[in-house]
Amino acid sequence: MSTRAQIAIQIGPEEWAHVYVHFDGYPAHMLPALARWKPEHILTAREIRQVTPEALDCFTPPLDPRILPRPTREFAHLYMWIGCQWVHVAPQDPATAGP
Repeated sequence: MSTRAQIAIQIGPEEWAHVYVHFDGYPAHMLPALARWKPEHILTAREIRQVTPEALDCFTPPLDPRILPRPTREFAHLYMWIGCQWVHVAPQDPATAGP
């Protein structure tokens, strides 16, 4: 079974490109694998089967990233470029979230 993920990259004031990753999207794999790659590499890939430190294994032909007004977690995991590094963004627990 694949662990799907998304990588959200801000491309405008209220525009976030969401690049699909088909497998190995769990944080223990993705964070070290993403460390080599910059947002422009991910945007160029457009749609990814798997991220490794050596390569971005991309779909051919790739689908364009979804453009949304904010980072949105639609699959098991969401990653964002924050402070010059990749970060796994955990969903907020509604029971502990503020007003």
